[in-house]
Parts: sequence; C-alpha cells; structure tokens
Amino acid sequence: MNPVFPPPAVVAVPVAGTDLVFPVHRIYCVGRNYAAHAREMGADPTREPPFFFCKPADAIVNVAPGTIGAFPYPSETKNCHYEMELVAAIGKGGRDIAAEQALDHVYGYALGLDMTRRDLQTRMKETGKPWDIGKGFDHAAPIGPIHRAADVGHLARGAIWLELNGTPKQKGDLSDLIWSVADTVAYLSKFFELVPGDLIYTGTPEGVGAVVKGDRMRGGIDGLGEFTVDVV
Repeated sequence: MNPVFPPPAVVAVPVAGTDLVFPVHRIYCVGRNYAAHAREMGADPTREPPFFFCKPADAIVNVAPGTIGAFPYPSETKNCHYEMELVAAIGKGGRDIAAEQALDHVYGYALGLDMTRRDLQTRMKETGKPWDIGKGFDHAAPIGPIHRAADVGHLARGAIWLELNGTPKQKGDLSDLIWSVADTVAYLSKFFELVPGDLIYTGTPEGVGAVVKGDRMRGGIDGLGEFTVDVV
C-alpha cells in the first residue's frame, strides 16, 4: 500500500505515572449533563436521554503535569467559552453494554476542557444546523494525562472546578452528573460500537464563560489533580 502522502501521526494521551500512551480513536462529548448548566443554557434539566456530539481526535491538546498548556484562540469567533469536564477513557470495546458492566470498559479518567465557539454554536442551533464549527475546531479538546482506574478507582463524586485568572468560575461535584459515567457508556454503546481509544467528555457544571487571549484557565477534579492552560 502506497499512501498518497505520509499518514498523520497517531494522536495519543500520556498515561499518568507510566511511560505508556493512550492512542485516541474518537472523542464523544455529552451535552448538558449537569442540571445547573442546562438551566444556564436555557434548557430543561429534566433527565431525558443524553445527546452527544463529537470532536476530531486531532483536536487534543496534551497538558503534561507541571507544565502550562497552550490553547490558541480560534478563528471566526468573538465568544469562545471554557467548559471543565471529567473525561472517561475507554479501554475495552463493545456494543449494547449493560450499565452494570459499563465501568469494566473504562480504562481511566482525565481532566478535560471542552472549548466552544459559543457564538457559532448558538447561530447553528438557531437555524437547526449541526454544531460542528462551534465544537469540533482545532485545539478544542485540551486534556491532562489519563489516570488508570486501577490506580484512582472509578470517580462517582468529588469536586470539579475551574478558575479564570485566579477567580473561581465553575464549581460542582461529579455526583451531580445527570447521567453517570456508567449510564453514559451504556447508552452511547447502543448507537456506536465503542472501541479502545475512545474518549468521552462527560459534561460541564454551571459557570461557563468566555476567554480572551492572555487568560489563564486552571481547573481540577478531586482524585485527578489539576492543570493549567493559557489562551494564546
């Protein structure tokens, strides 16, 4: 097989405390999975079936421990928002996974940011068009290293938070997820065959807001530490 051009490099996320990397297949994101965030976005927080959107794997921006990540401010927007999220990494694939077995498919967890061109997303929603340009742009998925579930356990509760330039903006608890990680994995597997390498961004608590160049985002989740990302 002779490719027309050199194939792109494999996108991978480091595994904390090891020399391993987690090759990324797909990035799934859950929309409005905290009731307070649903309300701030003008939606009914009633527990209805979850909905999903995707980001390309090469939207990943790795943020190594002890370093400051860089998020290039995207083009064609004047209202780019942060959304701090727990990311679940799939290590065992499957279809129609039962919720009771779903966590057996989760390799580990990471800190993530679902960066959003909110003005473009809103425009698409208002006209009934897909959200891709609002969610799936370059560098839209900063992520910290993946912590193996074998090391940190399965995270069902604990603080999730984000500060912007030292000012608290988002604060919630993983126990506030409308759809738990297990429920989310089970439901998603009805529509897609999950495979090792899939990442699931599980939703964000209330307090989302805009960034500009020069801003510094610092976020964390109990059990996973924290990371810092500068807007450049």
